[in-house]
Amino acid sequence: MSHIDAGWSGRHDHQSCVADAMETAETVCRSRGTRLTPLRRKVLELIWSSHRPIGAYAVLGQLRDERETAAPPTVYRALDFLMEEGLVHRIQSLNAFIGCSEPDHAHSGMFLICGTCGDALEIEDERLDDSIRNAAQAHGFVLQRRVVEATGLCPGCAESQPA
Repeated sequence: MSHIDAGWSGRHDHQSCVADAMETAETVCRSRGTRLTPLRRKVLELIWSSHRPIGAYAVLGQLRDERETAAPPTVYRALDFLMEEGLVHRIQSLNAFIGCSEPDHAHSGMFLICGTCGDALEIEDERLDDSIRNAAQAHGFVLQRRVVEATGLCPGCAESQPA
């Protein structure tokens, strides 16, 4: 199993992380011939700045601090673009969005979600991918999209739980 980002290690430079994500997003969009407009960039920045899954209306609330006229369709259009480009993932069970730290290659979302603090970690696991693909194939099912979400306790919350 390989983690996509630093995860719960505790060694994390948040400002550098957000800056790197924005730079990567610009590069990815440029290489694909798509445009990261100022609004899309701001929505992506708000998602990355939260560093936890964040709902569309929470993004809208923060966006309205700078753009009073921001409306839900504006945010949803930006989120649709960001998902299409693989710059963010939607965590279905939370109805929330999280930045993708490796948007430069195609992959499906797999997340470990802490049920206590709400933190989420995106992971990649080739064996799990293969298992799901093989199980679907064995049943004649054609996979079109897959999201795996597992809920539990992050290391910090697990440590604070009574024994």
